[in-house]
Amino acid sequence: MATAEQIKSLIKSHFSDDVERFTTTALQLAAHEANQGHGALAHEIRDIVDKAKAERGRGVLLKFPQELHGLVLSETPQTPIASLVLAESLRKRIQRIVHEYRQQYRLKTHGLSNRRKILLIGPPGTGKTMTARVLAHELRTPLYTIQVDKLVTKFMGETAAKLRQIFDLIQRAQGVYLFEEFDAIGGERSLDNDVGEMRRVLNSFLQFIETDTSDSLIIATTNSPRLLDKALYRRFDDVLYYSLPDDSDKIRLMENIAGSFLSQQIEWKKVIKEAAGLSHSEIDLACRDAIKQAILSDLQTVDASLLAQMLKERLAPHQTLSEH
Repeated sequence: MATAEQIKSLIKSHFSDDVERFTTTALQLAAHEANQGHGALAHEIRDIVDKAKAERGRGVLLKFPQELHGLVLSETPQTPIASLVLAESLRKRIQRIVHEYRQQYRLKTHGLSNRRKILLIGPPGTGKTMTARVLAHELRTPLYTIQVDKLVTKFMGETAAKLRQIFDLIQRAQGVYLFEEFDAIGGERSLDNDVGEMRRVLNSFLQFIETDTSDSLIIATTNSPRLLDKALYRRFDDVLYYSLPDDSDKIRLMENIAGSFLSQQIEWKKVIKEAAGLSHSEIDLACRDAIKQAILSDLQTVDASLLAQMLKERLAPHQTLSEH
């Protein structure tokens, strides 16, 4: 049975609308029952808590203070993990983040915490932002995207104060918080062209992320890992590296996107040749271009020639840049 202190804590937190305290006490109660050998009851309590947290997070978007309007974008993603076309080793690490988050109460009973602070590194268009959407969907929480470049350029001199407000939101409202183009504030502090303001901003971020104890997931992305301050890496629980798709990834990606539009007799060798050097997002766009062209031209399917043509168009800017 629940202890007297747990019962009193549940009652107090209920009438004071302290959801986090109520949740913590309920999980402590579940752990207590498990230790007493009441496994079924403990499991039922945890299920009730998990379902309540999921319903609370689903579709409930945070209202931002006026000062943060335009800096934080909110959405409720519907992107399942099956949509990710990545190396199997990377997919497993993403699944581990999801699994630990869902089972965080079990880890807490042993004095451990789930992976919450994640750094995603890789070229543009390789699935970093999509991963954040997938995690928000799988964890049934909103996704809040902090536009770091706007945070810096619009509020130079006030950036550290805005960061504090953002981390206050992270503590108060559970969700997935995505810091895109993180190198805008995470640059190496010893760089010669750095300014005192940006050093203070980075120091503030390091302090905020290190002391954060919320239940939110914090994700930072960068295309330029060499610019990041080395002190950042140890502040993250996990660092995931993304790369351009290999040939098998390209085929899976095009099959996923084109679906029933794709010809059954497609010559993959011809198509793959035109996709050399393209990212996941560029291949995605090329496939959608091919589908639109097929529809507007009254074609039954997307064949190798059409798909190769659209891939070639996406590749053209890369070739132009390499020539200059």
